[in-house]
Amino acid sequence: MALRAEDRALVRALWKKLGSNVGVYTTEALERTFLAFPATKTYFSHLDLSPGSAQVRAHGQKVADALSLAVERLDDLPRALSALSHLHARQLRVDPASFQLLGHCLLVTLARHYPGDFSPALHASLDKFLSHVISALASEYQ
Repeated sequence: MALRAEDRALVRALWKKLGSNVGVYTTEALERTFLAFPATKTYFSHLDLSPGSAQVRAHGQKVADALSLAVERLDDLPRALSALSHLHARQLRVDPASFQLLGHCLLVTLARHYPGDFSPALHASLDKFLSHVISALASEYQ
């Protein structure tokens, strides 16, 4: 099911507002994920996972780039994210539940930084958007 026009508009407006800070927020969300859900660290045993490390920031930017691509290609998320889905399912073998945990932590992070903008409608739209992204990323697992 595609996102409604209202959801798309809210997600795109927020993404525009985030601007060049998307990587900062996704990095913070990764750090929150590692802290709140330590089992997610197992996929990154080769990285320095200390808060603020260059490797966590670099991975946070990769997440930001993927989400920004998803915002640009809302009409075709499965195709837009197919290479990432394949990578995570076939090579990295990441448990798809980890995507949900990261999505939750991203919602918390954005709500913290944008409390005045984080209305119930925006929260619902972002949650739907992230659900669609997670579904697209998990498509190779099926």
